[in-house]
Amino acid sequence: MESLLKLHNIQTHIGQYHILQGIQFEAKEGEVSVLLGRNGAGKTTTLKTIMGLTPATSGSITFQNQAIENKPTYEIAKHGMGYVPEDQGIFAQLTVEENMKVAMRKETTEALERQEYVLNLFPDLKKFWKKAGGNLSGGQKQMLAMARAFVNDSKLLLIDEPSKGLAPIVVEKVMEAIMEMKKRTTIVLVEQNFFMASKIGDTFTLIDDGRTVHTGSMNQLISDDELKHKYLGIG
Repeated sequence: MESLLKLHNIQTHIGQYHILQGIQFEAKEGEVSVLLGRNGAGKTTTLKTIMGLTPATSGSITFQNQAIENKPTYEIAKHGMGYVPEDQGIFAQLTVEENMKVAMRKETTEALERQEYVLNLFPDLKKFWKKAGGNLSGGQKQMLAMARAFVNDSKLLLIDEPSKGLAPIVVEKVMEAIMEMKKRTTIVLVEQNFFMASKIGDTFTLIDDGRTVHTGSMNQLISDDELKHKYLGIG
């Protein structure tokens, strides 16, 4: 499979702090690539750097064979990349319907079809179509954030900790939705819940102290107790 996204030796500074100190991995088309590591390892900053929110100070990022490391966020999004931040990034004062309309760049036939598809994945959003985003439950807000990112023709979705703070039954729904979305897009996922990551990930990248320390197939990580214990504190 062809690599849709490639990061090579990414260095990122935030103020005086050198946060990313050599991140590299590839996301292949049609796969779920999971970024794993302890809290503070640099996973969220990696997603923000890909999206141009915390620009890389050196290194290269290519998306669909185009260099994007120096592009503004809106241009990266227009190239076909969607982003679901850890804080979900929905509009609390707008209804579910209005949130979806704002996310949809143009109400094309294709965009409306994608909206219908994602609403079938998340029937709660249909149910609360006229409800303000701020009045949704945590799980429903996460569903709305994912639906907003998916509704455009996103070739790649970056999803940051979708299971955080959610009840197990809701985590199960989110897992199922990501596995379904994978049929139509490529996903880079940051996830602390290793059970969830191991069920839906095809490949993994372990990040420690701002550096890529290991990459491979998810099956390889599942069977490597030493690696899980050293970098994730499990197993």
